Amino acid sequence: MAQLEHFTTPVDTVVDRMRALDEALPERDGIAVFNRVYLAVTEAVDRGIDSGRFVDARAAITLDVRFAERYLRAVEAVARDRRPPACWRPLFQFRRHPGVRPLQFALAGINAHIGHDLALAVVDTCRTLDCEPVDVEDEFDRVGDLLVSLEERIREDLMPGPDLLQIADPLTHLLGAWSLERARDATWTAARALWALRGLPDVAAEFTERLDTAVGFAGRMLLTPLPD
Repeated sequence: MAQLEHFTTPVDTVVDRMRALDEALPERDGIAVFNRVYLAVTEAVDRGIDSGRFVDARAAITLDVRFAERYLRAVEAVARDRRPPACWRPLFQFRRHPGVRPLQFALAGINAHIGHDLALAVVDTCRTLDCEPVDVEDEFDRVGDLLVSLEERIREDLMPGPDLLQIADPLTHLLGAWSLERARDATWTAARALWALRGLPDVAAEFTERLDTAVGFAGRMLLTPLPD
């Protein structure tokens, strides 16, 4: 596989925007916690593109940028006093709640972004490249693999120590109820369904709204304030 020379791509642009957010937001802010996680993922994708890890670099760049833009638009909406999609609302509402732990913020953001935004980003990518979902499945899987590996790392980094996290700890139950791999599988199914419904805009819009609401409900559960 040929290695690509580094050149400025739209991925670099979204990385710069996330870095600016990282510098501007307070460290404990729930959006800042998720942003650090997502920035690490996007930087890893950027390195993978440069090293030739993605067979179809154009598809990988398009998917990654369309994906990131949905998160960044949610942040911009809130900054302009507009309502973000339902999947993001719990994280913005609870971003400064003292009873929500950093790991909950990180996973709630991943839940919103994977459960809702990624499915729509696949459809956006297919429309941009004039292709079918199956044509970007390899890139979808590679991005998903990076997210799964990162989820494992952030659980290790943000999980309370074993002396604090006992089997009866409510956080144990919350974390056990959500799986990124299951969310990724459901997202691929949702993306294929949305693509199949593209000729039925009313039905597609209703499906998207229901998906948004369901993902937002799961995010609200993940952000349940917990006792110290």
